[in-house]
Amino acid sequence: MNDMFRYYMRVRYYECDAQKVVYNANYGNYVSVATTEFLRALQGRDLLQGDLDYKVVKQEMKWHAPARYDEVLEVSVAVKQLGRSSVTISTDFRIAGSPEVVASAETVRVVVDARTMEKMGIPQDVREMLKTGAPGVVVDHAGYINLDDIVFS
Repeated sequence: MNDMFRYYMRVRYYECDAQKVVYNANYGNYVSVATTEFLRALQGRDLLQGDLDYKVVKQEMKWHAPARYDEVLEVSVAVKQLGRSSVTISTDFRIAGSPEVVASAETVRVVVDARTMEKMGIPQDVREMLKTGAPGVVVDHAGYINLDDIVFS
């Protein structure tokens, strides 16, 4: 798992119910944020401000265990499948430091022209970027990773 793209986020109070458990609906937002960070991490052309956009056409969520207020979630993101104009992205949620998946999602997005919003085939350079992914890239918005433990070469 360490070679997959990982995103760290902290569960905020307003995302929870009275028992301090994350509302299920918030996972859709979490997937969106983690996927955006994944696309930002891909090497090559800018996939967020360029000529392409991505429409969500299907999302399936599975919940295995609760996440709670102030816990740090480790979210791993990877491309599962590429179609002619679609990309299926898998997202797994863990409580940081734990191997158990607490929730998972599969999201299908269709690539569209950002100007016309018409469906289009995935350009070859983008297809290669998505295939390669962002192995080893970590984005930590939770302040979870101790920078003293990271060795820079």
